[in-house]
Amino acid sequence: MLLSDLQAKDIINIKDGNNLGRIIDAKIDNSGKIIYFVSEEKRLMKKVTRGGEATFEFDKIKKIGEDVILVEI
Repeated sequence: MLLSDLQAKDIINIKDGNNLGRIIDAKIDNSGKIIYFVSEEKRLMKKVTRGGEATFEFDKIKKIGEDVILVEI
């Protein structure tokens, strides 16, 4: 799966059902492992980590579906 495929999906937090936006970038280490994803800011989002963007680690993803990415944050 390509990053562009993931960018077309909404991110949903399974703890509260909030839509966290969509992936806009990813941080990748020198070995090619994804460290974390960067998502756009949504008004309902509480965990904003820097100027209009939020991050979540790859291991927070619980399921990648056709239209959404389910995360547990």
